[in-house]
Amino acid sequence: QVQLVESGGGSVQPGGSLRLSCEVFGTYLRSYVVNWYRQFPGKEREWMTYITISHNTHYHSSLKGRFRISRDDDKNVAYLQMNDLQPEDTAVYYCNLHGPDILWGQGIQVTVSS
Repeated sequence: QVQLVESGGGSVQPGGSLRLSCEVFGTYLRSYVVNWYRQFPGKEREWMTYITISHNTHYHSSLKGRFRISRDDDKNVAYLQMNDLQPEDTAVYYCNLHGPDILWGQGIQVTVSS
């Protein structure tokens, strides 16, 4: 059974950092482009960043260099390093794989507040 399991979310103070992980079970991460999305309360899910099979990356301009996507295909895990988090980053974050099929993680809450 194919499954994406996200971890690393939680609560953090403004200026803090978190690293989200997306562990893949039942398929090979190396076959997929990895995307991260987030969904603000009451809003549509929005795309943030991707990393290709060849490790090329692209980011939404709003992230302003604070976030970094990476992948470890040997461990079957993708990551999203988030730095200088602000209250406006509070959202549910989703891992998405795009390749032989389209797969979504369950979402993980990130809350930034003092």
